[in-house]
Amino acid sequence: MESSNDHTADPLALNMRTVRTMLVQFIADEVRNAGFTKAVLGLSGGIDSAVAAYLAAEALGPKNVTAVMMPYRTSSPASLADAEKVVKALKIHSEVVDITPMVEPLFTTQRIKENLRKGNIMARQRMIVLYDVSQRDRSLVIGTSNKTESMLGYGTLYGDMACAINPIGDLYKTHVWALAAELGVPRQIIEKKPTADLWEGQTDEAELGFSYAMADKLLYAMVDERRTDAELAGMGFPAAFIETVRRKVRVNQFKRRPPLIAKISHRTVNIDFRYVRDWGV
Repeated sequence: MESSNDHTADPLALNMRTVRTMLVQFIADEVRNAGFTKAVLGLSGGIDSAVAAYLAAEALGPKNVTAVMMPYRTSSPASLADAEKVVKALKIHSEVVDITPMVEPLFTTQRIKENLRKGNIMARQRMIVLYDVSQRDRSLVIGTSNKTESMLGYGTLYGDMACAINPIGDLYKTHVWALAAELGVPRQIIEKKPTADLWEGQTDEAELGFSYAMADKLLYAMVDERRTDAELAGMGFPAAFIETVRRKVRVNQFKRRPPLIAKISHRTVNIDFRYVRDWGV
């Protein structure tokens, strides 16, 4: 397997200066189109949320961006320190909300011991906090999930995957690393092992069983280029790896779409009625 710090493999070979310009404009346009001037996001100390914060600050101005750090009692102090580095560099508003007293009662009353159940609850509690701040400050919630996570289903529905707009959702993790360098994100954040920091010692790649670099190469060929399994095998991808990734993409489709609505009427929400332009906007 390739090292998680091998950030040179960029299957799409994107021009990151152009991507930066496009995403900054995307945030500015979509926040304004929704009737807002401010944005809020969860800042974990990881690269995805750091990149989203840099883009939002550039698009809206630092005074219009709030970063919320939401540690749990077992969260790494280093993660909080990295998040604070981003806040200091960008001069954005920030606050720390400890979610421990919010989630511990549920763990206790429901006798929850499994890390995955705890992690899902923590992810959803953090989104409750973000949407409350959004209501308090009249700000739009910015998403921080990348394309690799979305395709693999590596995220919590209505947790870290929830947002109003997502500027990095069409970027594979490989590209997030490259964009982070373009934006000037601190090297310490770019180079550290990706982790959701949901429990002690947790890392993304250990949970997935393969590196982001490997996944991105395969996903690009499988999803973007629509290659068959035979073609993928001919490119050198192991059959077991192809099967594992294809299954993850298929079974996690429900996480990537709005709730499926049974069609009864002539114009069903999210099927026939989708766009605000239908109302002259």
